Amino acid sequence: MKIDKSVQIKNKRARFEYEIIEQYEAGIVLTGTEIKSIRMSKASIAESFCQFVGDELFVINMTVDEYKLGTYYNHKIKRERKLLLHRRELTKIQRKVKDIGFTIVPLKLYINEKGLVKLQIAIGKGKKLFDKRESIKDRDNKRHLDRIMKKG
Repeated sequence: MKIDKSVQIKNKRARFEYEIIEQYEAGIVLTGTEIKSIRMSKASIAESFCQFVGDELFVINMTVDEYKLGTYYNHKIKRERKLLLHRRELTKIQRKVKDIGFTIVPLKLYINEKGLVKLQIAIGKGKKLFDKRESIKDRDNKRHLDRIMKKG
């Protein structure tokens, strides 16, 4: 079993689907077997989103696979996990999300230098179809320019 200190699990669809407005770094409440699974990169935030329940922010639909060496103490694969932010950040995010069209999207799940699991979240606004086409066009142009620069 390989345990990697530099775990970075990204949500690649988030930047394509949403226009990112503000980013925050949040701690996350985990159980013992969840942290062990995340350290082995056995997690996914691809279909996840964040939602307020009362005054607290939760990440919903985040998948953390079961820990192989866990016994009956193992965790549920998909459950609501509480995010830890300062009160003023929570109120700022909550005010922003009340506006129509804004949502909270997880961007990256990683382990910081202290060994704590952090979730990078962002306030985003859904892109329209023409915005997505523009993103694809920009990415193709950048790739083409990089090829030309490498040849020359």
